[in-house]
Amino acid sequence: MENLIKELLDVYGSPLYIYDADKLRQTINHISASVRYNGTQFRFASVTNGNVALLKIFKDCGWGLHANTPGDVYLGLQAGFSPEKIVYSGSNLNYDEMLMVLEWGVRTFNLDSVSQLELFCQVYNFWNQKKEVRLGLRLNFPELTGDSRIGVHPDDFGKASSIARDAGLKVSGLHFYRGTGTNATTAFTQAIESVFSVAGKLPDWEYLDFGGGFGYPYRHGGAAFDWEFFGAELTCCLEKLDIPIQLVIEPGRAAIAGCAILLAKVVSVKWQSEKQIVGVDTTVANLSVPSVHGGYREIIAYPSSTSSNLYQTDVCGNTTYSRDYLGKNCLLPALNINDIVAILDVGAYGYAMSSHFLHRPRPAEVLIENGNHRLIRKREDYSVLLANQII
Repeated sequence: MENLIKELLDVYGSPLYIYDADKLRQTINHISASVRYNGTQFRFASVTNGNVALLKIFKDCGWGLHANTPGDVYLGLQAGFSPEKIVYSGSNLNYDEMLMVLEWGVRTFNLDSVSQLELFCQVYNFWNQKKEVRLGLRLNFPELTGDSRIGVHPDDFGKASSIARDAGLKVSGLHFYRGTGTNATTAFTQAIESVFSVAGKLPDWEYLDFGGGFGYPYRHGGAAFDWEFFGAELTCCLEKLDIPIQLVIEPGRAAIAGCAILLAKVVSVKWQSEKQIVGVDTTVANLSVPSVHGGYREIIAYPSSTSSNLYQTDVCGNTTYSRDYLGKNCLLPALNINDIVAILDVGAYGYAMSSHFLHRPRPAEVLIENGNHRLIRKREDYSVLLANQII
């Protein structure tokens, strides 16, 4: 592995995102096999990663796409997803955006509020094609979803159904979003019957979109989401219902986090008493925002020395931002300039949330597949900082 990493950095430069297609497919297949309910539809939550080469892997594995924004839809279409296999579950679209997504061919919409439903009905009535669409409501029910801005309370289901019927439509789906990055499997399984009870308040209930929010164990050996247990419990409960319900599952982070690493080179080393302070040629701006999606990632070092001693180490980015730590208090060997570090599990909310903060261009992305590697996104240069500026 170390030789491959050095080869990749020699070919593509540093820093560098590396994706393992085989590991991604293994994860997709594991999740797919865990939910045995007949007719389950999997939709990848592309908010976590929008690289078209990776989206194509999900498509080839038989998954559809879960879109939070029109941009998610646009990327999905570029990856070759049929619009019918894209589910929009987002918030706060304007009139033009709703019309655009309809004209792109998306036919399933899980809406965030009664006012968004009213707006959708206006758009639909203006739209001259009048093709069939499926409407669902995102659930806001504190007993199940916690304190959240997202969704519609069950008390408003009757009003929502009436608004839809007046437009010649019906609300036939419920979207349950448990929360971001939940590793406690029971947080989902213990909610199943309550979600069913709430969904039953929809007079035209036909499908259940059951998340969204599945976690990933960034601390290896820590709590991990149990897909087999979750799938067995959900299947058992669905099969007991008196009516056939279509099931949609929307993994994002859980499917893609573990297939990627971010490689970086050491550019400086200093010691503060017994602590090693390592500076690398990337930045926390190339990882997810810590306050939103957590700051911890495991870090592996590839040192040039052979010493087995480990030292408490802070791995710091190449900006003056005082919180530019890619890792704090890691146990790493003594490192030298040009040694390599690998930040693990960056497939979700890595490049997708990267930014030009402090005006650093973003890294390239490379895919390893069938023993070969290829570039799937070019490295930015400083010209990107002038893009769309008028000088």
